[in-house]
Amino acid sequence: MAEPSYLTAVRESYDTVAVDYVERIPPPDAMDPLSRAMLAGFAEIVRTAGSGPVADLGCGPGRVTAYLGGLGVSAFGVDLSPKMVALARQAYPDLRFAVGSMTALETGDDELGGILAWYSTHHTPPRWLPTVFAEFHRALAPGGHLLWGDFVGDERVTPTQGYGRPVSYESYLLPLDRVTGLLEEAGLVVAAKLEQEPTGRSKRPHACLLARKPV
Repeated sequence: MAEPSYLTAVRESYDTVAVDYVERIPPPDAMDPLSRAMLAGFAEIVRTAGSGPVADLGCGPGRVTAYLGGLGVSAFGVDLSPKMVALARQAYPDLRFAVGSMTALETGDDELGGILAWYSTHHTPPRWLPTVFAEFHRALAPGGHLLWGDFVGDERVTPTQGYGRPVSYESYLLPLDRVTGLLEEAGLVVAAKLEQEPTGRSKRPHACLLARKPV
């Protein structure tokens, strides 16, 4: 399958902002308590199940991948941006990071015990989300879990600047119920939802969904 054209803009933009992103985005320890609680709960679920490694998709500089590792999870990171992956490898040489796309994961069927998609799908045009979520379903082992977290709303955003640099990506904010429906259409069962009003640095509502692949 040919690579979707929007991925070029996302890759080039995050290559451009990679160093500035690391300097401007706070570490996972500085997240709001509810987001940290969702990550901790996800880590406990996948660690207890022991059904395979966890892929942190859209891992950026690897901080959340390492955070999961600190919670006892066997995690590795995948990101579209080679420069982000290079920064992750430099910061966390004991962890595995690879360049890749959520539209075509380089994992076998039923291979992953968990997938984390943490603020990494909002640059995906809605028409491509069924493809992405189908890949999540394919790669997860039966009983495996997905933790999805991102901004929610009903808006298409076209910024010209990001993290102090020019960017060419777009963001697509969807209502939580629509994301839930797309995950269910992909064959995943949504087990928990958390929707939050803007908190701390965030100026937009955001949410988490915990879903699983049926056994």
